[in-house]
Amino acid sequence: MFRRIKAQRLLLEYDDARSGSFEPLRDMADDKIAVLGLVTTKKPDLESMQELTARIEEASRLIAKDRLALSPQCGFASSIAGNRISPRAQRQKLALVVKAARRIWDAAQDF
Repeated sequence: MFRRIKAQRLLLEYDDARSGSFEPLRDMADDKIAVLGLVTTKKPDLESMQELTARIEEASRLIAKDRLALSPQCGFASSIAGNRISPRAQRQKLALVVKAARRIWDAAQDF
């Protein structure tokens, strides 16, 4: 399926165990970028920098790191009722995405 999709970026939810492994990334066409939704918008608990870094490293064993990106798993109101997560927690999660991305991909450019 990943090879037939006519999109440049695939937004993939990987914020919990039900998402499965990164194994399907092996099948992505070389011209596609996988945006990994590793930061949950379903609950306010903040993921750790170590967890996000480890997950990106795990995915990069299957697809080049320069073809990966990081994002929240979905919008902060992914249902009509919304999610029980405060605006403050939402800002913290978005700030974490930026900080983690800078750390992960800026470090990759040093090699």
